[in-house]
Amino acid sequence: MVNRHGSRKNGPESRGAAVRKRRYAALSGFDNACHEEGFLQIAGVDEAGRGALAGPVVAAAVILSTDFGLDGVDDSKRLSEKVREGIFDVVIRQSLAVAIAFGQPRVIDRENILRVTLMAMHRAVDALRVRPDLVLIDGRDEIHWCGPQRAVTGGDGKSLSIASASIVAKVARDRAMRRLGRAYPGYGLSRNKGYGTVAHIAAIEASGPAPVHRRTFLTKIIEKNAAMF
Repeated sequence: MVNRHGSRKNGPESRGAAVRKRRYAALSGFDNACHEEGFLQIAGVDEAGRGALAGPVVAAAVILSTDFGLDGVDDSKRLSEKVREGIFDVVIRQSLAVAIAFGQPRVIDRENILRVTLMAMHRAVDALRVRPDLVLIDGRDEIHWCGPQRAVTGGDGKSLSIASASIVAKVARDRAMRRLGRAYPGYGLSRNKGYGTVAHIAAIEASGPAPVHRRTFLTKIIEKNAAMF
């Protein structure tokens, strides 16, 4: 936009573009520092759905190409669903390798959510068609991987590779939850994505849990309604 003096105004769109560029520079700077250490194929790893009451936990591993450049990439939680979907498609097309792994509710109940999450992350890394020489994992825990790896607390807001993996994991899980929402109507899974909203909990209390619910996450609800369940 140009004002009457012929100079450009810094409108909302230009300010938003500037913010995206700064965020991209910060995220890519983290990964570039790893490249400067000599690591060539860097895999970012993240998960989605760890705290949900229903559905799988989904892990994604992403190795970006060296010429990847999309300044909208960010921690998936900072992006709208529409923006995530668009970035997902670009990441899939322009990455050297992408892999996704699922940890299902019955396995979460049998093991525990942390163990299943780390197992899914490991499977995602193993499934990459390009072997990474460094794995960057969002969080405090490393995975059972026989190669260099680093756990990065808050990594989806620090590393471009991890942020990209966070978007892939989130979009993959959201799509899976929409399918489960059609298979198990009445719980609003397409909307709440399996998280414990008031309406979701009310539906569980009214109808009991579905096969896609994590029973170990519903202990208090089930005990409260033991006679019904």
